[in-house]
Amino acid sequence: MSDLRYPIGRFQPVTSLAPAQRVTCIDQIAAMPDGLRRAVTGLDDRQLDTPYRPGGWTVRQVVHHVPDSHLNAYTRFKLACTEDSPTIKTYEEARWAELPEARTAPIDVSLDLLTALHRRWVLFLRLLGPDDFARTVRHPEWGSPTVDFLLAQYAWHGRHHTAHITALRDRMGWK
Repeated sequence: MSDLRYPIGRFQPVTSLAPAQRVTCIDQIAAMPDGLRRAVTGLDDRQLDTPYRPGGWTVRQVVHHVPDSHLNAYTRFKLACTEDSPTIKTYEEARWAELPEARTAPIDVSLDLLTALHRRWVLFLRLLGPDDFARTVRHPEWGSPTVDFLLAQYAWHGRHHTAHITALRDRMGWK
């Protein structure tokens, strides 16, 4: 693997998705908490505090980052579906990952949060209509992405961070 930052490749932006692609993305979001939980099963504190790549976050920080990010995502989806092209706020994810609880808290706290969040998020996503996926938000870096864009991005995001951990496990021979 040439770039440890992108074990499944970089996100490929989309403007719209076909209905079957939406189902696939929603299914990936639904499966993500269990996949992340499997990826960290059996890791001890030393392993959890190992960076997934040189200069990268530790496994523990990655686990805490995902619900931080996906809480923001859930809010962005809700705003997109209830307001006319709302402006969404960015956040300093790298700084969030350096906060004391992200560096030290037990991972079960974030795994449980992620499970509950994704259950609710998937219920919401599965009830959206085709017009909802075409709605947009205004983002300072991304312009005016659609809900389809956000859906594809966060489906990728979960797989991306799970792969950081599984790739590290493979490289380190952690079974």
